[in-house]
Amino acid sequence: MKILLDFFPILLFFGAYKLSDIYTATGVLMAATVVQMVIIYAMERKLQTMQKVTLALILLFGTLTLVLHDDRFIKWKPTVLYGAMAVALVVAYWGFRKNVLQAMLGSQLQLPTRVWSNLNIGWIAYCLFMSAINAYVAMYFSTEAWVNFKLWGYAFPIVFLLAQGLYISPHLKSDDKPTA
Repeated sequence: MKILLDFFPILLFFGAYKLSDIYTATGVLMAATVVQMVIIYAMERKLQTMQKVTLALILLFGTLTLVLHDDRFIKWKPTVLYGAMAVALVVAYWGFRKNVLQAMLGSQLQLPTRVWSNLNIGWIAYCLFMSAINAYVAMYFSTEAWVNFKLWGYAFPIVFLLAQGLYISPHLKSDDKPTA
């Protein structure tokens, strides 16, 4: 259910684009994201910072796209989002000596400090990669190619999260007690 909820706005965006145009799709994306956040809030009684930032950027860049009738704004939203995430992780890690991932997930995952550091660096690299690849597709390809990239580009986070899981799995501590 949660995975379906995560993909809900992008699937509706893709469908609306295929049935109409980028402007209709942008409006659908904005509405679907609001509905998604309302459902998440109803289920969890809170929104994570990342969810709030994503909602704000979709509404801001979507509004600019619709009001100015310029699809470049919605196409640049992922670049700005991933770029901001990378900057935030870099500043927190090297500027304030704080590992945001460990702060968010440390109560759920017991990992060595070195593993947390490597995960943080991996997330920085991933965000920079996603920001750059979205910028490249937005600048050098058609709107249709960019929309297709948005849908099929979901392979990148899936592969990244699977690789991350494989990386941390040997470092997870088991709650099982050894038997004699």
